[in-house]
Formats: sequence, structure tokens, C-alpha cells
Amino acid sequence: MTPRHCCAANIWATPGRVFIYNPDAVSFSIKLETLHPALGRLLALMVDRGATDLLVDADRPASVRIFGALVRVDDVCPSADDMRRMIENLLSPDQQQDFTRNQDFDLSFEVERLARFRCSLYRQRGTLCLAVRALPLVIPSLDSLGLPPVVSDLAMLPRGLVLVTGPSGSGKSTTLAAMIARLNETSQKHVITIEDPLEFLHVDKRSRVDQRAVGTDTPSFGRALRSIVRQNPDVILVGEMRDLDTMQTVLSLAETGQLTLATLHTNSAAKTINRIIDAFPGERQPEVRSQLALSLEAVISQTLLPRINGGLVAAAEVLIATGAVKTMIREGRLHQIYATMQASQNIGMRTMNQTLADLVMRNAVSVEEACARSSDVKELRLLIHR
Repeated sequence: MTPRHCCAANIWATPGRVFIYNPDAVSFSIKLETLHPALGRLLALMVDRGATDLLVDADRPASVRIFGALVRVDDVCPSADDMRRMIENLLSPDQQQDFTRNQDFDLSFEVERLARFRCSLYRQRGTLCLAVRALPLVIPSLDSLGLPPVVSDLAMLPRGLVLVTGPSGSGKSTTLAAMIARLNETSQKHVITIEDPLEFLHVDKRSRVDQRAVGTDTPSFGRALRSIVRQNPDVILVGEMRDLDTMQTVLSLAETGQLTLATLHTNSAAKTINRIIDAFPGERQPEVRSQLALSLEAVISQTLLPRINGGLVAAAEVLIATGAVKTMIREGRLHQIYATMQASQNIGMRTMNQTLADLVMRNAVSVEEACARSSDVKELRLLIHR
């Protein structure tokens, strides 16, 4: 299964797979007709119906997630052999060995003229499974995402740490991609991203954007981050702070003069700060509080809700690390941060409840959906009916 390459046609292939180089997207595209028929049909269905996610495993109907709800696709029920051929069709021999060894594997790929997809391969009850996330070929603008205007300002900061947080599927990667796209269009910077896998692909505009995939371009987040300052970056994006080593390195990088963007799986801005501090041993926590107080610029915590008239809408809370907030972090008075956010809308801060109440009052989302995302339903109802 050695790849064949035809320079003139910009095509390379393995048995059963044909990839066409797309110079505009700086990526390789899989032709739809070369995918396993069931997978090709499901991916096309995702795009046609606006689904965000696809779940497939053997001897069960596939499911797609549309506006947050799982919908069965009863007429697509692949066999174990279908699943094996789907995965062999997607992976190179080395990637297949990695999947066999570790029992899970993440990758991203583009289907020509359809969309980009992020795919996680895993097993359950001994069967092969696919979880696929659809990604648009064109990076959306910050304005189109409906995020607070201050997010655009945060993308242009010269230094410091900006965290984008939320549960899985809340649009964190999309927000970061839109922030990088805004910077790419307006500034002359060197941007380096460390991602697993690469999701949105950036084309150089005014900035130079280097995207490094864990497993392909670097063995790990930690290894890439330890040497990144020698690569002359102005902006560093870390796809996810997954472990203590990565958290420590990100905090250190944010102190060295670059704008550092990263994601974390937390449900609120205040919980994000707690999560980082609590990840460290007790004797190190005062030092970590000082590092955060010095380098943190903002936390954007977001989620996606079904819109009343169809589609999804983003809801975000924003914590700006003002001098008062930095003092609270340094002194361990994190319980006071929420009240500061409530009272600081004039400088771009807002709580999730303030955002949810605004969406309800604009008839963008239902009260029920807003309450399901709120950590304080009583406060939310007071904001809606004030």
C-alpha cells in the first residue's frame, strides 16, 4: 500500500483511495466516490441535513446529530465487515497499526467539494466504531458566529493567555479558528498551532500560519511546546490542554511575550480557573495562581443551543482579567469573580445567564433550552422576567 504520486495531476493514491491536492485549502481531499459507499452516503447526508455529528458502528443503524438531537438513519446499518473496510479505506498502513495498538485513533480529512471532517475511531463491545464531526470548508467569521464583539478584540492582543472553554461539541475549535482567521486577515504575525488532529486549515494572508498535527508533525503536545519558542512565533494556539505538563508549559509560554490561545473542557469561566489551579499539587498552587494572575487575559466559555427557527446559536460568557480579577486569582478569592462579571458588562464581561436571558428575550432560543444550559435557573428566570 505504498502511495503513488502524480506531480502533474496533483494526485496521490493508495489502493481504494484517491487524494487530490487542493492548493486553495492547502490540504488533501478524498474523492467521495472512493469512500466506502455507506460512509460516503452518510457524510453526504450530514452535509445535506446540516448535521454536526455522525455515529456509526457494526450491526446498528447509524445516527446523526441535528440541532443537538440524535436522529437514527434506519436504512444504513453497516456490518462488521463494512466497518473494517470503511476504516481500512480511511487509514494508511501505519495509521492502521497505530489504531490496532492503541484501540483508538483520531484523524481529519476533506471530502472534495463536500466538507472537512474530524473522525475518532474506537471500539465498543469488540466492534469498530466511528464518531465524525463535520467542519465547514470555509472558516466562519467571528461576526457570523454571534459571539460578543470583545472576542474580536481578544484575537488582536499582543500577548497573554486567552482560554476558550466548554463541553465537547460547543464550538471551541470554530471560535479559535475564527480568531486566527481574523488575525490572519489583519496582522503580520507568525502563528503556530499544535492540534490533534488538524481541523480548520488556514491559508496565509497577511500572517504566516504553521499548523502542526500531533502524530504527524510532532509526537506530542508537550514535545512541540517545549521547542516552540525557538520557532519565532507571535501567536501560539494549543488545541487542548489535556494534562498537567501541557498546562504548565502553556502558562510558561504565556509569560514569555506571545499571545497564547488554548482550550479546556470546563463549563464556566470561574470553573476554568479552579480547574487549572486544582490540577497542580497543593504546594504549587500559590505559584500557579501567580502565573495565571500575571498572564491571563480572558476566558470565553461557550455552548451551543438549538435556535427556535432552526439551526444552532452560540451562547458565551466572557471573563476579562482586569486588575481586580487578577488580584482575586492571586489571593485565591475566586468566589468573587462571578459577581464581578455580573457587574462589568460595560467592559465586555458577561455571565452565561446574562447571555441566555438575552437569547430568550430575542426569541432566539426557548426558555426550556436556556434553563437546561444554566447553572442557576432561579437567577436566569429573574433575568428573563425583570
